[in-house]
Amino acid sequence: MNIAPVAYRYARSLMELAQEKGVLAGVHEDMRLVSATCAGSRELLVLLKSPVVKADKKDRILEQVFAGKIGQLTNGFMGVLVRKGREELLPHVAAAFEELYKQQRGIITAEVVSATPLNDAARAKVRAMAEKQHPGKTIELEEKVDPSLIGGVTIRIGDEQYDGSVSRRLSDLRREFSKNPYLPKI
Repeated sequence: MNIAPVAYRYARSLMELAQEKGVLAGVHEDMRLVSATCAGSRELLVLLKSPVVKADKKDRILEQVFAGKIGQLTNGFMGVLVRKGREELLPHVAAAFEELYKQQRGIITAEVVSATPLNDAARAKVRAMAEKQHPGKTIELEEKVDPSLIGGVTIRIGDEQYDGSVSRRLSDLRREFSKNPYLPKI
């Protein structure tokens, strides 16, 4: 998701307020729930973007959707977004909050794509490699399976990528063989 810069400002404000009130962990869980709910409900996203639905109606719907599931601070924050006409930014603010929270806590996400699901030994090896590259940081693995890799793994941490997949090696070999330096004598 491409996060709008204004979403970071709202997320930073929410984070500072949550720290001040001492409920940062709770707000983090609330924003994860908001993010998951928005990702899983196309209807909610359409509602948030709709210029036809009035702000007070959107506010009541959001309160009903998240009733009893989120804290008072998060609920009030969503009300502020709706009153300011920024409700369509809610999924972006949730994603920005997650990024800021991870930065503050020193958590780095390593996206691991493998041909088959990783076993515990492979997971530990990937985690150790990532911790070596980023000392002092907590590594969070996000695993995906892609059979087209044939074997091996690709690991992405931020804008760094390690590609140790068999498909990549085969591609490299094809490129090398296409250069064919052999010239027959005439």
